[in-house]
Order: sequence, then C-alpha cells, then structure tokens
Amino acid sequence: MSGTPPRPRRFPASMPTTGGTPQDRLLRPQAHLHQIERERRVQSVPQGVGLDSPRVRQKMVERLKADGISHPSVLDAFLQVPRHLFVDTALVNQAYEDTSLPIGLGQTISKPSVVAAMMQLLCARPGLGALGGPGSGFRPDRPLGPCLEIGTGCGYQAALLACLATRVVSIERIRELHVKARQHLDAVAPLMGRSLMDVRLVHGDGMLGHAPSAPYHTIIAAAGGAAVPPAWLDQLAPGGRLVAPVAVSGGTQVLTVIDRLADGSLKHAQAGVVLFVPLKSGLS
Repeated sequence: MSGTPPRPRRFPASMPTTGGTPQDRLLRPQAHLHQIERERRVQSVPQGVGLDSPRVRQKMVERLKADGISHPSVLDAFLQVPRHLFVDTALVNQAYEDTSLPIGLGQTISKPSVVAAMMQLLCARPGLGALGGPGSGFRPDRPLGPCLEIGTGCGYQAALLACLATRVVSIERIRELHVKARQHLDAVAPLMGRSLMDVRLVHGDGMLGHAPSAPYHTIIAAAGGAAVPPAWLDQLAPGGRLVAPVAVSGGTQVLTVIDRLADGSLKHAQAGVVLFVPLKSGLS
C-alpha cells in the first residue's frame, strides 16, 4: 500500500564507511585450538613482572651483602641463576624474597641468605691451599672443586653450586623432585651456558653419599639429621669441607662445619642455628 513506508533491507548488510578496509572491520573467527594452547603455555610462564630483569637479582644480591655475604663468586652465582624459574608459578612473586618456599612433597627451597652463607663457608675453607698443589686440578675460578649436594630439591642450589664447582653430584631421594629438578635445570641451561654441563643428578639415598664420584672437595646438605652420616665423612677429601645442619638437644638444628685436615683428621665447628627439613634414608 502506498501509505506504508518500505522496510529497510537487512540482507545483504551494507558495510559501514568509518574508514579502513572491509577486512579490518570483519569479526575474527574463534582461534584454533592449537593457537589457544600455544598462548596458554606462553601465559603460564611468569611475564610482565620484571622477574627476568638482572636488576631483580641485583637487589637480592645487595641484601645478601648487607647480611655479610662478601665472597665475589658466591654473589655472582646468585646474580646469574634465575630463582623464579625454580619455584611454582603461584609463588613466583615471592621468588626473590629472603624466605623459604614450599616445592611440594613436604620439601622447601631454602632462604637465599642461608644458601649463600653455606656456600661462602665452603669457599672459605682452610684446606684450599692443600688442594691447590700441582696436579690437583684445583681452579681458582671454581673454588668448590668436585662438590656433593645432599638433597637436590627443585634444583636451584645445584645451579648455584655449578657456578663455583668443577663438578656437582646432587642426590635426591624423592623421584618426583629428582625429575622436576632435571626439568628446571634443562630450562635454565640455555641462560647459563656451560655452567650446568657438569651437574649430575642422582636419584638415591642421600645418607649414603655417592661413592663412585668421591672424593669431594666440598659437601653441602639441605636436610638435617641427628648426626653427620659416616659415608659423607668417608667421601670428603683431605683439605675438604662439609657443611650440614645437625640436630642437637631439644630439636634445634645448628649449622655444622667439618674440615678434613691434611693428616686425615677431622675438625668440627658450628656456625649458627638453622632450620631445615629432616634428613631421611631410603627412596620414594
């Protein structure tokens, strides 16, 4: 009828004329599933919080200096190793605080200040002179020499030790942590070059040490028992030093330092109260 205005056409719809090409104004289809998965993996890696910046690690190093850590090689190791890549994503924003963090299965990653203090004790051992003779293989840039670590955990301390040792043998009794540590070390290896090439991870009973690679110039333990296992002492080289937490009366743990003198005798000392997970035998 002539009195009824014509209805506007709905199809085909006309393109708006606000600028740009028609292709720019078309809605994008839903992303393919493989693209979504790729983006999810990228987003699961901590980003946008500056944790990859050397400045973040530098602040941690400055705190270590304020706590009395002065050995340049120890400080440089903490500057090199990205701690946030060894902790769970949910805790990544706490990675560079001076605190221990859970890594699952009842285990923790130790406080940076405690790890640094133990490493500095290893570097300052009096037996360095005896180990530095001709044919000893001692390298001033690798003051830890062959090093045995008891309790790999997430692998962070092993990475630090690798910066100062000629070889690191690290033992973990919990298979799941042993596997996780390998994954972490493989992930950071491209960032650290050759430093991590001489780290051997062993799934084994840490209380037995690792005799096939003995003797060790340095031994460090991340778990404390009622006494230092005899196997550790047997595997400590003359001129070497062992640093480990040991439980005393009342359940308190003290950091115990044992030097094997040139004549084979042992010298014991203590270096303060600490708190570590209990030392256990067997595998899981």
